[in-house]
Amino acid sequence: MPKKPEIQTLLFKDEETIPNNPALPALLYKRAFEERAAEAEKIFNRNNWLNSWTGGVFDYHHYHSTAHEVLGVISGSAVIQLGGEHGQPVGLETGDVVVLPAGTGHRRLSATADFRVVGAYPDGMEADLLTGQADERPEALERIQRVPVPSSDPVYGKNGPLLLHWKQT
Repeated sequence: MPKKPEIQTLLFKDEETIPNNPALPALLYKRAFEERAAEAEKIFNRNNWLNSWTGGVFDYHHYHSTAHEVLGVISGSAVIQLGGEHGQPVGLETGDVVVLPAGTGHRRLSATADFRVVGAYPDGMEADLLTGQADERPEALERIQRVPVPSSDPVYGKNGPLLLHWKQT
């Protein structure tokens, strides 16, 4: 089991082009995997965060309106901007995990050559890719509201911190 990290919560306001999520904060788990970063995909999948992939993070602002997303850093380091143009830069290193609620803008600002993440989605949901165009916004806002809170934390399962921070209100 990965060690229990310090959890940082980041809640972002709507930026007009990037809606972010009005109710759910992004969660940053620093050093969640420490020496076991290579096992991130297996752990995500075991906790029913599926449809996984390995790669990088786009260098342009984007968000997903149809699914929440987990990113686990398996090598290298990067600075990712969360929350859109006026959001917050976040440093990520091997072993870190960030959970992005549907609607949360993100992009890569800088990265080492070996930066790689594993991404996955609760229950294997399919994620769309939106960039903040005006014509996509009305339907995107409706879809974000319909994305259910996951039944498990991607790292810690049924008793993980995501369930505390993302309680339905």
